[in-house]
Amino acid sequence: PRWLAEPTRGDAGMRAVFISDAHLKSSNDPGYRKCLRFLRSLRGPGTRKTGPDEEVCDLLVIAGDFFDFWFAKEGRIYPAFEPVIERLFQLKREGIRICLCEGNHDFYLADYFTGKSGFEVYPGDAEFDLDGRRAFVSHGDTVDKENWRYLALRRFLRSPFIYVLHKHLPLKLLWRIARFGSEMSQEMSPAAQERLEAVMHRFAADKYREGLDAVILGHCHRAVLRQETIDGRLRTFALLGDWIVHDSFLLYDNGLFTMNRFGSAA
Repeated sequence: PRWLAEPTRGDAGMRAVFISDAHLKSSNDPGYRKCLRFLRSLRGPGTRKTGPDEEVCDLLVIAGDFFDFWFAKEGRIYPAFEPVIERLFQLKREGIRICLCEGNHDFYLADYFTGKSGFEVYPGDAEFDLDGRRAFVSHGDTVDKENWRYLALRRFLRSPFIYVLHKHLPLKLLWRIARFGSEMSQEMSPAAQERLEAVMHRFAADKYREGLDAVILGHCHRAVLRQETIDGRLRTFALLGDWIVHDSFLLYDNGLFTMNRFGSAA
């Protein structure tokens, strides 16, 4: 991807950070450690940066597949996720608005996050006002309408039957099933990523005609930022990359979008 330079912070306007596809599994994974360091580098509004890798923001949007699997029951979560979730709670206490869009690896998030922390959880699409600009955000796994097999599986996994089943199975069994499914899942080939990027770009063009100024998607695992003027307005198309290869995040700062890469791995 083409990594763009970080802009100078403006005197007015908001700052928002967008990430997706961390696919957190174990605290032993390099991607998990990088993502946790990134969350620890964020600062709430009204604070100042004290290091080159820190970001002050008003809004954090996690656009799906943050967890490689997700099951929670009666307030209990997978133990490996506790440091990451505690950091999210701290960011919320610091005044950052935190929004979670569900992905194809993590859903039923509202049961835990909405009641416990007041996070905003979106099972599908979300729209945000960025200084008067309309930004559409989604994980993006439903954009490719030709992939009907996946769409059928997605509907089944989110069906009332599966929801009730997950409520009744022992939590440790659910975690084992989820880990097995995670290990069996296959990464998208470069050719599949390229095709999906093209599909997503066409999807963004349709959204522009609906009046959206920015379309921000995950799922593709490519870090892309394209901006063009259409009908006299600057339009932004962004794919958020991942925290497996790219360590990428999209920054909106006072009217400007940039794609950034977090510091090197430990």
